[in-house]
Amino acid sequence: MIFDDWEWLYRDRVHLIWLVAALMIGLIVLELAGRDALGRFLSPLMQRRLVARPSTATTVARLILAAVAMVAGVLALMRPQAPGQTDVIAAPQAGADVMIVLDVSKSMLAEDVAPNRLTRARSEIAAMVRRLPGQRVGLIAFAGRATMVCPLTSDQQFFNLVLDGVDTRTVPKGGTRIGEAIRAAVKAFPTPPGPKLIVLITDGEDHESYPLEAAKQAKAAGVRIIAVGLGSEEGSTIVLTDPRTGAKTELVHDGQPVVSRLDGKTLAEMALETKGAYVPAGTSALDLESIVKQHITPILRAEADAATREVPAERYWWPVLAAMIALVASVAVGARRPS
Repeated sequence: MIFDDWEWLYRDRVHLIWLVAALMIGLIVLELAGRDALGRFLSPLMQRRLVARPSTATTVARLILAAVAMVAGVLALMRPQAPGQTDVIAAPQAGADVMIVLDVSKSMLAEDVAPNRLTRARSEIAAMVRRLPGQRVGLIAFAGRATMVCPLTSDQQFFNLVLDGVDTRTVPKGGTRIGEAIRAAVKAFPTPPGPKLIVLITDGEDHESYPLEAAKQAKAAGVRIIAVGLGSEEGSTIVLTDPRTGAKTELVHDGQPVVSRLDGKTLAEMALETKGAYVPAGTSALDLESIVKQHITPILRAEADAATREVPAERYWWPVLAAMIALVASVAVGARRPS
């Protein structure tokens, strides 16, 4: 047995062993003073008849047990450890925090993913959240600016209620400012340690919001980014369907068809910067459940494993147990009536 904190015995801390010695001397003095005071009023014969006094052996045993209890308490404070042995402990975590950052620009109404990109993304996000029980999830919608629509919560019903109401009108300002959305997500995370993830879902290229700088801020805050890219990097026009007539028209701006281009290179660099992952979904069906299985779950598991560490095997409970036994024995000895 070795002790990790000898300072309880010497140097600049309170010298508890000396304090224990002083307390024992005090108890002995009080015991002797009590016997002497009683002897001044009663004869030895009357003392035996009127007062149930413990024998000298019982008194000595009680004092010794009290001393053992106090010394064992000091030994516990000195942190006894088993030499050469370690214990593996895990940092306490309330679960992961997952912030979903969803592009709600008008290009998300494209129907290359049925029924359209935004509706399919909402459906897949709801399915993804069901695969994250016990984790807190939040939602930020962004286009030309970022809007927090659901702060981090473990209430999945509330999250899904908010998610169902998200559409292209949630953020009225057009554009695609990914960097601003990432910075808003980083600010929304709490400061305590624990796994933190951003799931970024976008189909466009950034409009001068410096997303790589935002990714560096996320890395500094211990946040990883899973970037899911929708659409084509070569660019494609956005075809919309009128819900009333069923007529299909191209989305135009200033008389020109809007061409949506996915900046996969930037998204991949953002994910790489934070040791996350880039998922080029393209124009295929979005499957966030498989993304959870292949990317999010391994990252959360790795974060949890990293939170564990080896520490010297503490054995303080042995002297604590000895102190409790000595205290109980001291009380029991003192409670015995003399024969």
